[in-house]
Amino acid sequence: MAYAISDECISCGACADGCPVGAISEGDGKYEINADECISCGACADTCPVGAPAEA
Repeated sequence: MAYAISDECISCGACADGCPVGAISEGDGKYEINADECISCGACADTCPVGAPAEA
């Protein structure tokens, strides 16, 4: 199951930097995860200071 980023996102970019497959990009007001590219590894959740990424 792919991860998704909640509205708690503060747009710091830590999740994108931590994603090993580059599935995260800056969206409109918060970062977004491409579900087709996400490998559900949890690296984004581990690097996020506010815990915005979570399994969808």
